[in-house]
This record gives sequence, C-alpha cells and structure tokens, in this order.
Amino acid sequence: MPSPHDVLGIDRDADEETIRSAYRDRVLESHPDHGGSPAAFRRVRSAYEALAGEGRSPDSDARDESRSPWEPTVRRDDADASAPPEPEPSDPHTVEYVDYEVLSDHGWAITDGDLFEKAADAGLDPGDYGRFQISPGDSLLEGAEDVGFTWPFSCRGGACANCAVAVVEGSLSQPVSHILPDELTDEGIRLSCVGQPVTDDLQVVYNVKHLPGVEDLLLPPGPYKRVASDD
Repeated sequence: MPSPHDVLGIDRDADEETIRSAYRDRVLESHPDHGGSPAAFRRVRSAYEALAGEGRSPDSDARDESRSPWEPTVRRDDADASAPPEPEPSDPHTVEYVDYEVLSDHGWAITDGDLFEKAADAGLDPGDYGRFQISPGDSLLEGAEDVGFTWPFSCRGGACANCAVAVVEGSLSQPVSHILPDELTDEGIRLSCVGQPVTDDLQVVYNVKHLPGVEDLLLPPGPYKRVASDD
C-alpha cells in the first residue's frame, strides 16, 4: 500500500508548506468534480490527515480561549481533530449570513458590531443576506445548497479557500485536513465545505475569498451562482 508521502508525491522529509502544496494539487486532481474518483479523493485526504501537522511547533495547534477578532462575544473553536467530537444536537442549527461583496457597497466592515442588524434592515436580496437552517452533521456549504444556494467552492476537500467564510458569531468546526494557515484560523476564517456548525446559532460572512491571505489559497472555481432561498 502506498505511503502517505507516495500518495501526495512528496519526499519523506518534506516540510509543512510542501505537504500543503502537494495536498492542494492532488486533492483537486482526484476530486470527482474535476475528473477524479471518490476512492482516489479519499486516499489523498487520508494521506494529508496522516501528515498534517508535521513540522509545526508543539503548541502551534493549541487554540487559546481568547475572543474572535470579528466580534467580542465569539470564542474561537478548537480545530484540533484529536479533540473528542461535540455531541450532535437534535435540533437544526440556524445560520445567518451576509455576502462579503455587499459590505463595500454599503460602507460596512466585518468588524462592525452591528453588521447583521444593518444587513437585516437594508432590504438586501436573499442571496446577499438571510437565514437558513442546517441539519446536524452537515457542512455549512451543504446546508446552503440544501436551501437553494450555490456558494463559492472548488475542491470540496479543504484544499483551497474558495469556500472560505468569516465566522462572526458562533462556532464552525474544522477537521485537520484543511489548507488554512494558523494566521487565518486565528482570525475566524473557516472553510464551509468541511466545516460543521457547533453552536445552535451561527453568523457568517461568506464569499470572503478576496480577503488578504485568503486570495493566495484560491483554486479554479466550481460553479457559483446566487439562487433565492425558500424563505
């Protein structure tokens, strides 16, 4: 059986940056949406999960309990996959969202404490602002698609930042097999394709792919269109 290094096509002494880069290339090639197969996609993700964290300092994955920079009432979630999974609630999660592209049109910023209040009062289209519910265990991207939206994505495997969102309130889990550097996760950036809501309520700014640092992690996009929700 090929080793994780063989699956990613890297040397055994590869550093973290090389591992991440190889994962981005291989997960895109192997994804069924891009001509690959489910089996190959799973092999690539498993290989990255086995190697993720190599070359990091011992405490680089430790998330302190300080507040999220986006909103003083938000706590950062622990992205360490070794932590026990959160119990799944029986009720669906409620997601309130706003499209990053409309912020500049209205002179708003992610750091605005009343961002969602202003968005709610602005008469925005359903594609730009609204709420939907998501079933426990579904990713945020799946939840958006279930109500009729096609949010930005490319790999669906955590290997790019096309689906990135900024978590303003609440918590969105992230598995170890994702491409985001610590600097972005510390700022509340998560990937909607692999992130699952942890809290009952979640506020996110989606379509943040052009934020500094996020733009460098983009891949050729998958389909992206706005479709009005059923609400």
